[in-house]
Amino acid sequence: MAGSHLSEHLDLPLPCFDVAPLLNSKAPQVTGVRVQLEMQTLWQQFDQLGTEMIVTKAGRRMFPTFQVRISGMDPLAEYVLLMDFIPVDDKRYRYAFHSSSWLVAGQADAAAPSRMHFHPDSPARGAQWMKQTVSFDSLKLTNNLLDDNGHMILNSMHRYQPRFHVVFVDPAPNSHLNAHRNFSSFSFLETRFMAVTAYQNHRITQLKIASNPFAKGFRSTDDQDWAGTSRPLPVLCPSDNRRGRLSSKEQNWASRQTDRARELMEQSRLFPHSLDSPELTSHRIDAENFTPSFLPLPLCWDCPGVTVERPHLSQE
Repeated sequence: MAGSHLSEHLDLPLPCFDVAPLLNSKAPQVTGVRVQLEMQTLWQQFDQLGTEMIVTKAGRRMFPTFQVRISGMDPLAEYVLLMDFIPVDDKRYRYAFHSSSWLVAGQADAAAPSRMHFHPDSPARGAQWMKQTVSFDSLKLTNNLLDDNGHMILNSMHRYQPRFHVVFVDPAPNSHLNAHRNFSSFSFLETRFMAVTAYQNHRITQLKIASNPFAKGFRSTDDQDWAGTSRPLPVLCPSDNRRGRLSSKEQNWASRQTDRARELMEQSRLFPHSLDSPELTSHRIDAENFTPSFLPLPLCWDCPGVTVERPHLSQE
């Protein structure tokens, strides 16, 4: 019935449009480009909870990382890939803990400076872009309006939509006249997020800990859970799990490593409980009857020589 009802209205005279200009509005190098969001299921899980992304003065990477698969490019043409972030609306929000929901708190703050983040491999030929996943893992978010590091400047407690742009590098001398034809833009609704300085929804925190490989140290203190994933702080531990006496040199080395581990834990302030809590697996060194202990510390701690950022999965 619905189909017949619709067909009755199709007899009405319709305005006639010339569709040729619309079909030819984009250059052929970008007309056929298709983009698929990687980790879409994970993005959808976050979106159902209300995705939050941390912004800091120094800049913070996104998780999930924005990654895409591209097809339909001209293999020999060169392209530039870039991203920007646009406000979803003109509202500022606050989180209501009693109802676990976001509420409108007023009009949006003054718009932050608009920026584009260019993928560091740009420009590159289409064949290069299409042969592997394109990851924007170097992109960082900041709330520092005076940022001079090229990070994406966002207002905290505002919602944003990431956008992905594919730009054809036109070699023609008058390419600037056709700039509007040489790009194609893509956005995915499941990648929307709220910019925050600390996670508000505890379920977002839990999901990020569960799905972020750099957060594995927050999930378990079982040494078997760490195999092949993160690099633990080196603590002397016999491979056969035997109990035995160590030499003076081994005792001094193990004692220094344990003290260093405790010092790092105190500095990190990630554990609100006491260092003497039974939840921790670190023990004092007994020189007479040493029982090796395993103290897993993720690669992303603030240790000298470590370049990977510490993922602040809780309040700054």
